[in-house]
Amino acid sequence: MTETIKTDVLIVGAGPCGLFAVFELGLLDVKAHLVDILDKVGGQCAELYPEKPIYDIPGVPMITGHGLTEALMEQIKPFSPTFHLNEMIETVEKIGDPEFRVTTNAGTVFECKVLVVAAGGGSFQPKRPPVPGVEAYEGKSVHYAVRKMEDFRGKDILIVGGGDSALDWTLNLNPICKSMTLVHRRDDFRGAPHSVEQMRQLVASGKLDLKIGQITELQGDNGQLASATIKLNDNSVAQIKCDAMLPFFGLTMKLGPVANWGLQLENNLIPVDTGTFETNVPGIFAIGDINTYPGKLKLILSGFHEGALMAQKAVKYVYPDKRVVFQYTTSSTNLQKKLGVN
Repeated sequence: MTETIKTDVLIVGAGPCGLFAVFELGLLDVKAHLVDILDKVGGQCAELYPEKPIYDIPGVPMITGHGLTEALMEQIKPFSPTFHLNEMIETVEKIGDPEFRVTTNAGTVFECKVLVVAAGGGSFQPKRPPVPGVEAYEGKSVHYAVRKMEDFRGKDILIVGGGDSALDWTLNLNPICKSMTLVHRRDDFRGAPHSVEQMRQLVASGKLDLKIGQITELQGDNGQLASATIKLNDNSVAQIKCDAMLPFFGLTMKLGPVANWGLQLENNLIPVDTGTFETNVPGIFAIGDINTYPGKLKLILSGFHEGALMAQKAVKYVYPDKRVVFQYTTSSTNLQKKLGVN
């Protein structure tokens, strides 16, 4: 029989918001375990754009998704959180006031006073392009995310899509690839205007081949692409040499088992009280992209704010008889001791 893991707080999701919640809880002597369906910490930052620059973290002019994840992991070291990766929460049972018994798809059982849902948009997977046989190339020469830019150095790259991801990687990978073709179904792009302008400058200078049409066929052996057939909007056909394809058709978000936890939902998001970020179920909180409230902005910095306020309410469930005094890390020797500051 699986031994039950007892913890103060269980955090569902190990993305930036979940990681920073560990810090805010730790300052209040609240211990946390984290569960994530991915095989690594960092959430979408680590999974979808580890090397993509992020420019709106306060006080940090530029940092990559991987860099932000590493910095957050370093920041929460003093609180020794425990991670359970490659697992998904399946059931949540209320057993106290509040207290929850939580079970994962791997059979891990937790008992906690507080449950924090920091699962982004839920579980997510990239949308496949409507091209016959694309599955045979996935993971070898068709990639839905860029883990390491160096993997694409010196290659003939085919990028498909017209949004921010397609344009960002067109601009970021262009300097290191051998050749690049961007394919979009129309000559109208959804990405940021500045990115569109930069992309058109690459086309004008001959560094990027822009094709308006749709991919109809892929050629190659043993999972390795050799070329792609494109039906252009004027009904002509083009054959493009490529050994790597990056399709960016967006993500399919699935709320998954969260929908069965008894939480109030609004358009697949979880409404919260903006003073505490608590849901309609006492003891269950939601922070980050998965929650909704008037004025909500889906920004990492907003999720950090939500985690800080969540912790102030969560500590009252964990230590109901303890008087909590608000302290600043800059001036509190008690907090600095917890952080290992000399």
